[in-house]
Amino acid sequence: LLRSSQPLTGPNRRRCPEDEKLLGTLLDEDERGFIIDTRSAQAAKQARMGGGGTEPSSSYPRWRRLHRALDRGRPLQESFIRLVEACSEPSLSVERWLSRLDGSRWLGHVKAALSTACLAAQCLDREGSKVLVHGAEGTDTTLLVTALAQVILDPACRTLEGFQELLQREWVEVRAAAAVGTVGTPPRSLPFHSVSPPQAGHPFHLRCARSASSHARGKQEAPHFLLFLDCVWQLSRQFPLSLEFGEQLLLALFDNAYASAYGTFLCNNERERSLCKVRESTHSLWAWLNQPEEKHKFLNPLYSHNPLVIWPSVEPQSIQLWQGLFLRWIRPSQHLEEARAEIQRLVEAK
Repeated sequence: LLRSSQPLTGPNRRRCPEDEKLLGTLLDEDERGFIIDTRSAQAAKQARMGGGGTEPSSSYPRWRRLHRALDRGRPLQESFIRLVEACSEPSLSVERWLSRLDGSRWLGHVKAALSTACLAAQCLDREGSKVLVHGAEGTDTTLLVTALAQVILDPACRTLEGFQELLQREWVEVRAAAAVGTVGTPPRSLPFHSVSPPQAGHPFHLRCARSASSHARGKQEAPHFLLFLDCVWQLSRQFPLSLEFGEQLLLALFDNAYASAYGTFLCNNERERSLCKVRESTHSLWAWLNQPEEKHKFLNPLYSHNPLVIWPSVEPQSIQLWQGLFLRWIRPSQHLEEARAEIQRLVEAK
């Protein structure tokens, strides 16, 4: 599983022998790979006019390109805002609530993200093929898909420690995995690469500048990280025994992405964090989460190691609203906390 930014072919359809050689050497003789582009074919074509583009089949004959359009940027942020506004009105009638929920299109984004991650996982697991994922810059929907695919495929990523390593690797630092065969990050050669490695990583400062409840609207805000967390929650709901961590961890990650006392999600990339000396002047969120007095709050008491791939259902009936996040300010949570405590007590007693 690999990720990159888009190739910078441009309107003149430039070629890059280094890129072609790099992707060619990844495949064994007579092997074919898949390129999953998170843009529509039309959007990818239009990107050429701005200097971007796609991998032409004539230059990459052993790679098959698949387009799976995932909304990003403003459309995704507006969807998030509409959902938050709907969830903030508890007096809505059933018909009005369902209409506004459907109108937000948020659950559609969740379904699309899970479907694309399942496609990548299927190509890897069932086809035994190499998979390259990219959109435009490789810092938003690309990370969404590659991170979700690893949670689906790799039981190590479903542990508390492994999930933290996944977030650090895919969203914060954007580096290659230590384990061979999990994920690699071969940078596209510099003439075609839209971002240099030190500037890779999800731009948390730009994407999570304000909450959806803010009256201000940032042009580059988009809840890609929240969408990832929502998808992981969908996995935890469909496979309640397979993830070592629970909803409380996902809520804590969401809160800290938007407002945090820790430096893990500060800035937009490793270069900025280095210039701002984030590591020297702040504490790590992971260090706090792993303190014994805090760690137990985030564990799933029903967890049982599952070495198998977990294939989620992406049927519309299977995708549900994450009530623990979107409705947590208008519904009482005491009974849920009491239920979790009782489950923990029963597990420990057994």
